Amino acid sequence: METTVALAGNPNSGKTCLFNELTGARQHVGNYPGVTVEKKEGKFTRNGHTIHIVDLPGTYSLTAYSVEEVVARDFLVNDRPGVVIDIVDASNLERNLYLTVQFLEMGFPMVIALNMGDVAKKRGIDIDIEKLSILLGVPVIPTIARTGNGKEDLMDAAIRIAQEEKQRMPLIVSYGDDIDGALIEMEEIINTNVFLTGTYPARWIALKYLEGDEQIMSKGQKRNPGVSKQLENITGRVSDHLQKTLNIYPEAIIADHRFGYINALARQGVITLRDSHDRLYTSDKIDKVVTNRFLGPIIMIGVLMGLYHFTFTYSEVPVGWLESFFGWLGNAVSTHMPDGLLRSLVISGIIDGVGGVLGFVPLIMFMFFGIALLEDSGYLARVAFMLDRVFRVFGLHGSSVMAYIVSGGIAGGCAVPGVMATRTLKSPRERLATLLTAPFMNCGAKLPVFALLIAAFFEKHEAMMMLVITLISWMGALLIAKLLRSTIIKGEAMPFVMELPPYRLPTFRGLAIHTWERTWQYIKKAGTIILAISVILWAMMTFPGLPDSQRQEFDKERTAVMAAVNTDTVHELEAAGDNVELSLGAVELRGHLAAIDSREADAGLRNSLAGRTGIALESVSKWAGFDWRTNIALIGGFAAKEVVVSTLGTAYSLGDVDPEESGSLSEMLSKTPGWSPLAALSLIIFTIFYAPCFVTVVMIVRESGSWKWGLFSMAFNTLVAFLSAVAVFQIGSVIGMGI
Repeated sequence: METTVALAGNPNSGKTCLFNELTGARQHVGNYPGVTVEKKEGKFTRNGHTIHIVDLPGTYSLTAYSVEEVVARDFLVNDRPGVVIDIVDASNLERNLYLTVQFLEMGFPMVIALNMGDVAKKRGIDIDIEKLSILLGVPVIPTIARTGNGKEDLMDAAIRIAQEEKQRMPLIVSYGDDIDGALIEMEEIINTNVFLTGTYPARWIALKYLEGDEQIMSKGQKRNPGVSKQLENITGRVSDHLQKTLNIYPEAIIADHRFGYINALARQGVITLRDSHDRLYTSDKIDKVVTNRFLGPIIMIGVLMGLYHFTFTYSEVPVGWLESFFGWLGNAVSTHMPDGLLRSLVISGIIDGVGGVLGFVPLIMFMFFGIALLEDSGYLARVAFMLDRVFRVFGLHGSSVMAYIVSGGIAGGCAVPGVMATRTLKSPRERLATLLTAPFMNCGAKLPVFALLIAAFFEKHEAMMMLVITLISWMGALLIAKLLRSTIIKGEAMPFVMELPPYRLPTFRGLAIHTWERTWQYIKKAGTIILAISVILWAMMTFPGLPDSQRQEFDKERTAVMAAVNTDTVHELEAAGDNVELSLGAVELRGHLAAIDSREADAGLRNSLAGRTGIALESVSKWAGFDWRTNIALIGGFAAKEVVVSTLGTAYSLGDVDPEESGSLSEMLSKTPGWSPLAALSLIIFTIFYAPCFVTVVMIVRESGSWKWGLFSMAFNTLVAFLSAVAVFQIGSVIGMGI
């Protein structure tokens, strides 16, 4: 049996020395076809196995910047050796591992020859070989090429890997939101069109386009010009975006994150430096404080408190302006439009519904600005690094941290890209547990609900409440993940390495672009999806309306009230304008008529399709402190969480709120009987945990490959949310919080 083994590595890593030790006189030298690069081949026999060894040109990378790199890559891809032996200089491990990461990204069967360990020790470098092997998922064999030490163990490992039949999964490194999003989009195009996938992994092809690899792009243009153009357009779009926001090109971001992956790997205890104080870079010095086991979490809590304090403090005035504007707009429409269904639709369905959501745009914008600052500086990656230790306790992969953060782990994310981000997890079980719990994070859609309730009932402790909500969502997600990993998704956690890109000083332009992009997505959603759902829910809260007999009863009551007062008083009220001072009798008459109108509107709402549904659920929902109006809002929230706010606005606009009393929705709630800080807290808990929005459910189905997990997330999450809300409300009522 003969196995082909490729020797690869950086120049001066000891590769040629090892090749000579293995092959001795049984080698020959030629040239690769069409180039002047030498092709060295030889034979090695071990326990009856003949190994055909090819010594590839020394390279630092697999990106085709030089003839040597093209030759090495083409041989690996086209000739498909049984095993790649990557010779790594132990005395310069981090730089050498850059090539290793690229081999792993291509999914080659590999063995690492950790060479020159003696030199590394002289330089004060100790390497934990076993841990390095576990984290990379490949055998690591120590060798000293110049003496031949370790060559037999190396060849035994190579033969063993060559004989394995299991398929090697390519390593997936996260390159940040912008690059990862583009990679997902490009992978779908590549897989759908079977574009070069017979030769290369789809994700690797996408990476090559983003890196501007001329050889791959040329092959792609020849294979399918249309698909190649699509990929080039995405590359151009991402490149322009990164230039505007970070003043950097995609290939530099990719390189940074690969080195960040290596840097984080080294910190897992793989490399120990004796007398290392002269070896630390600026990022390392900062990280010694920021990611410290004891100081790190304290700093993280401080940063989050600062973010929430900044958001609520500086957004208060512009939020007030917008609330006043929508209040004025509603009054203006009410004055100039004739009474009827159209006016009700415009005021209750659109202005009070969508306006309630748009009123939080300043708060959302300030939140997104703070998160963009943390993200662009590189601090979010450090948060993920610190939380990795915690996540392992709950049976999750460290890469789950970034999926949680993308979903809104700090606030303001989105569960859809968060679920998609789970693709970076190798283990199907960890991936499934992560994508099922990522929707528990506080996405941008939940923020208006929290902001509304905090403003109404926890105004003096806004930042603290937001921090508590964040901690509840994380703790709940981790506990549910532990439950899932201990029951229906059992399995061992796989080793992982978290990427730590270098710190950067964010530019104001970049922060502004990132903030506006996310805020505009929120505004567009409010003006399209939320608008459509609000109109549908308005119709459900309006029809079928009161039966004629009941409406006539209210008309009779009005007639009786007006008949009981002086005729001049009735005429005075009918003729009065907005700013006319009324007599005491006219004021009392107006109050009586307004109360009748309010009771009629409330009766109409109760008799509507949505009202009947909400009332039917109230016998159960009352245990969590939810009345029938809240039930209507929560039903709408299954489509999109912002709808909870817009539906409450519509419900209280149509219902028994005093029409003479103006004010924001938060003010209305704070004065409405049945509402209390405890009821608000119960609703917050329910909102954190209940079913993901419809788009997220579809994404869960797509990523898990089964509708059963999408339906499971809707049913299970809602059950968890309801039981948690009931526990909070009932315990709070017992100890007197509801008073």
